[in-house]
Amino acid sequence: MSSDETPGQAAELLEAVHRDLAATALPLALPGADAARLDIGDALAQLEDYILPRYRSLDAPLLAVVGGSTGAGKSTLVNGLVGHAVTRAGAIRPTTRQPILLHHPADGHWFEGQRVLPSLSRIRGTVSQEPLPASQAGPAPDAAAISSLVLVADTAVPQGIAVLDAPDVDSISTDNRKLAGQLLAAADLWVFVTTANRYADAVPWRLLLDAASRDIMVAVVLDRVPPGAEAEVSADLQSMLNREGLGSARLFIVPETALDGMGLLPSGAVQPLQLWLRELAADAAGRSDIARRTLNGTVKALGSRVDAVAQAAGAQEHAAGALAGDARDAYRDAVARILEATRDGALLRGEVLARWQDFVGTGEFFRAMEQNIGQFRDRVGAFFRGEPAPAVRVETAIETELQAVIIDEAANAAEDTDRRWRSDPAGRQLLGSDDLSGTSEGFAEKAAAEIRAWQGGLMELIRTEGQGKRTQARWLSFGINGLGAALMIVVFSMTAGLTGLEIGVAGGTAVVGQRLLEAVFGEDAVRRLARTAREDLHARCQQLLQVEQQRFLARLEIPGGVAPAVLAGHAAALRRLAASA
Repeated sequence: MSSDETPGQAAELLEAVHRDLAATALPLALPGADAARLDIGDALAQLEDYILPRYRSLDAPLLAVVGGSTGAGKSTLVNGLVGHAVTRAGAIRPTTRQPILLHHPADGHWFEGQRVLPSLSRIRGTVSQEPLPASQAGPAPDAAAISSLVLVADTAVPQGIAVLDAPDVDSISTDNRKLAGQLLAAADLWVFVTTANRYADAVPWRLLLDAASRDIMVAVVLDRVPPGAEAEVSADLQSMLNREGLGSARLFIVPETALDGMGLLPSGAVQPLQLWLRELAADAAGRSDIARRTLNGTVKALGSRVDAVAQAAGAQEHAAGALAGDARDAYRDAVARILEATRDGALLRGEVLARWQDFVGTGEFFRAMEQNIGQFRDRVGAFFRGEPAPAVRVETAIETELQAVIIDEAANAAEDTDRRWRSDPAGRQLLGSDDLSGTSEGFAEKAAAEIRAWQGGLMELIRTEGQGKRTQARWLSFGINGLGAALMIVVFSMTAGLTGLEIGVAGGTAVVGQRLLEAVFGEDAVRRLARTAREDLHARCQQLLQVEQQRFLARLEIPGGVAPAVLAGHAAALRRLAASA
């Protein structure tokens, strides 16, 4: 810790790391995501079980966790350290399901609360006044008891250090293996037990390499070494430790020997290890150095783990952005196609064209265009006042045709987005078995309502434009519905994309609408009205399809997600904290 970094600031950083890791969600099925989720769980457990408790209580007793492979003799070793049976040993595996923590009676208050390993409940054990065989000592194996920690106060344990007998690291029980890993991650130092014929096994070495990355103090106990093989086996094991960066680990040899009638080792077999632990316990400054060394190494390793999570979160953010981009592109293209269909003359065919021709007629109305504008207005005004219904039929036909275009393009966008997402593992996971390749329920009714609202807004434009004294009489004579129908026709023919024989009919009919509007409002006003009406239609179509695309985008919304940059900042701060120690 640097001179300007207080313990309170360090604890505040660690608590922020814990909070943000807990809030980090990696929901997308990306390569490496499963490993990153495990990293998050392991980091949270280590913060809760070891790092935060140790930062808050640097003077607490050291926790020495005894771990190793199945049948390595961990429980027998622990019993030998205290001189009587306190943990169950035997041939039935696993013997250690419920971990036992042995401590000096004066150190009980450090472990009775939830200071360390807070996820495990506490059970107070007692030392039997009558000696028990090792096969009967300790709690009986119980799969349901794996969530608890048995505390045993024993004066044979030196004050200042506690010994925890952990389950097998390679247990056939998944829960046991997880618990063993959790307990080893909470250790200030490891007493790692292996045998002469199993010291090269892969599983223990993975944990020993993790110890090397944390710079944790390790004592390796080589158990059941046959007579005459001590030098050869210990030299080979020491060579392996040196190669893997564990050359400073203390190595203790326990020869192969018969157990006494109570299932205990001869007192001299574990005396070197026993003496070493007592020397550690008696040296307050040394204990503090061990605690700080392990804590510093663990924080450094945590920084690397948080950095990996930050990279995984960044990959998630990038993938989510790509999926969101696919959805937005598909629906944006759909809006563009809708607008193109409304300006290339396509809507002036079929039913819309027929209703418009019914409305304006094909004879007298066109001849009126050749007369002066006054006669034109008078004739058209009389025509409109006598036949209001045809204008409404034009509106209805436009609504029906425009609704069909919008529904079709919205369905195309949904199908396109669904196809793109299902071609990606992350998108496929988000969709699951849901079929989003069509429009949402009630979309047709929403589209129709939006079109009617657009038509209503268009009528209001005409009313507003016709409020002047000079034009009021004109638009009143032509009628709101008639002028509205004419404006819709003009909007839908602004680029005159008609070809072939239709241009003479539909194109000419659109010109009729434009001339009529110009006669009432003037040429500039007509262009302004048409532009405003088109922009309003564009905005309404955009809004409709943006709501539709939310069916996809909502699946990318992860409440409480933490930005990758925040996690990367935490990783850098943890590295600085470790480097300052």
